Amino acid sequence: MSKFDPAALFPATAMPDAAWWRTLWPRPEQVLRKVCIRPGMEVVDLCCGDGLFTAALSKMLDGRVTGVDIDPAMLTRAKRHLNRSGAPACNWLQADARHLSALLDHKVDAVFLANTFHGIPEQENMLRDLRTILKPGGLLAIINWHAHPREETTVLGTPRGPASEMRMTPVETSKLVERAGFALETVAELPPYHYGAVFRRG
Repeated sequence: MSKFDPAALFPATAMPDAAWWRTLWPRPEQVLRKVCIRPGMEVVDLCCGDGLFTAALSKMLDGRVTGVDIDPAMLTRAKRHLNRSGAPACNWLQADARHLSALLDHKVDAVFLANTFHGIPEQENMLRDLRTILKPGGLLAIINWHAHPREETTVLGTPRGPASEMRMTPVETSKLVERAGFALETVAELPPYHYGAVFRRG
């Protein structure tokens, strides 16, 4: 049997090594607050990777989080990270981001999606699916790389992030998400290279 390769489904979304990822995101709690995540919410961390943001979400929301990833190896890493961080236990789901509604049995207050939107095929179909799992007025927070040339987005001295041609401006992201039935709430700058676009379910 061939080894599972999520990169074949979602180009340029592979989880980077922990050293530069944590250099880029040293204070994930601040990022979450900037994209309107608040105590009392129940949130899905979609494409959660190694759990850096999942652990921060779980601490903020007292475990009212579901970490979702298609790669079982990533979920194993995320669970370990959560345990080491001392965050409350949360829920986990192995699932394709494009078909989450078939597996999640209730509606949530927000969906958080960091650093993978650029590589998801059939983005509009995925967005319409996500809309069905959000409560009325629920939020979708998308963290994206700014559309700078890749050679300009260096971390620890090396260019990082998706290829330049895959990057999306806030305007491009907003137009796509709004077509799927969302309204733009705010765009937050997340230095040095990202923005967070927050949308409300219409």
